[in-house]
This record gives sequence, C-alpha cells and structure tokens, in this order.
Amino acid sequence: MKFYIVIPAHNEESTIALTLESLAKQTLIPQHIVVVNDNSADNTKAIVENLANQYNFISLVDNNSSNAHLPGSKIINAFNKGLESLDDDYDVICKFDADLIFPEQYLETLAEHFKSDNQLGMAAGFCYIQKNDQWVLEDLTNKDHIRGALKAYRKQCFFDIGKLKPSIGWDTVDEMLASYYNWKRFTDDSLHVKHLKPTGISYSASAKLAQGEALFKLRYGLTLTFITALKMALKKRNLNVLIHYLKGYFKAKSDGLDYLVTEDQGKFIRDLRWKGIFSKFA
Repeated sequence: MKFYIVIPAHNEESTIALTLESLAKQTLIPQHIVVVNDNSADNTKAIVENLANQYNFISLVDNNSSNAHLPGSKIINAFNKGLESLDDDYDVICKFDADLIFPEQYLETLAEHFKSDNQLGMAAGFCYIQKNDQWVLEDLTNKDHIRGALKAYRKQCFFDIGKLKPSIGWDTVDEMLASYYNWKRFTDDSLHVKHLKPTGISYSASAKLAQGEALFKLRYGLTLTFITALKMALKKRNLNVLIHYLKGYFKAKSDGLDYLVTEDQGKFIRDLRWKGIFSKFA
C-alpha cells in the first residue's frame, strides 16, 4: 500500500529528526513524507532540508501562518498546505505530529489492517510517554479514539468525511463522520509510539471556550454540551471548565458561526453520543 504522510512542524528542532528517521527506517517505506515548516523560528527547516537531501521521499513546504494560538485551525491549515503539494496516488494519507518515534513495523502493520478489512477507514497505534525511565501509555482518551497525533486514513474514507476540518475538535469530528459513512476504525495496542513532548494536562480559559465553540459547531445542542462540559469539569475538579465550555457554546451561537456538519450528520452525532451515555448505565 502507498502511504503519504504530512507532518505540520512549528519549532520542532529537538524532535523532528527523530520522527523522520523513525519513518525512514520503516519496513514499509512511505512513498512521500511532506514536512510543513509552519513559521518556525528555530532550526526546524534546516534539519528537514538536510534529511530531504538524504531521503528522496522527504520534502519540505514552508507555510507562513499567524503566531497566534489557534487551536485546531492552525495545525490543519498547515496540514492542508502540505496536502496541496501531493497528488492523489496514495492508498493511505497520514497526519502525524513532529514529536513521535515510530516502531519499525508501524506502517507495515497498518497496511495489513487496511488490507484485511475493506471497511476499515482509520487505524493507529498508541502514544507512550516517558515516566521514571519507563515508557507508559499516555492515557488521555478512550482506547477506541485515534489521537490527533497519529491519524491514518484510507483514501476513500478521507474523501468521504470531507478531509480535515480547520477547527478545534477536528480529531473528533473525523471519527464521527467516518462512522456516519459506515467506515470502521481500529487501534492496535501492539503499536507503541513514543511521544516525546506529552500533551499538556492543563488548558487555558481560551482553549476551554474554544471547546464549547466546537461542540456548538458539531451540533451537540445545549443538553449534550452541558453533560460533556460537566464531565470535563468533574474530571478536572474545576467548575470553571463547565462555565467556560458553556460561554464558548453560547458565544458561538450568538455569533452565528457556521456548523462543521450537516443537520443529518449532526443528528447522527447526537444519537451516537446519547447511545454512548446510555450504554454506561446498561
């Protein structure tokens, strides 16, 4: 299978070489790896250029974006810049982060999964972080969720979901839309990917507002938004999380922001969420 990989990178001089070397040593070599140098102020560009001279399947694209923190949209806009430089002659398109080390059989194993099930639309392994000199599971989400750092899509699934949405919540809406179009997803717990810069456990108030905005754009509705926000507030033991989620939701509604999904897709997403909630009480 032909794998194309796009890696957005902003100031990743400490990790990007490790990521690219791990991909260059795969038992199944990717056809193309495009690194998008997204306004880096460090040596990211020079490091990638050096590796591109060593490996003919690695290339660099420069992207001049805002330095403002724009959750979701910044990274997907960079991804799209890289995607534009590629043709469509691939079987699997990947959006990977620039701070990962992949096991050598990672792509080959994904290819086996895709080949074994024509309805498999998305697949990935799991991120592991270093704690006390050991690599342990970065346990941030349910195990059936594919982390934004590790996205791999079958081409038709990628097209069906309308590619990736430049908005916070993009790495949830992609899975929901994949389910809407009857695509399966699979996470392989034998694939341990080293995550060199773990995801932060605390988020700013503006990020929480953006999460509320994302729930509005996903057509969650007020009740589901409240339940989701309450769950996160309890998890973080911080009532302000609930308040900021709701503020973000109502601001998006008053501003008349565009939805990320159609009415029918929104209904499907709500039904899916309610089903998940009720299943916990069954």
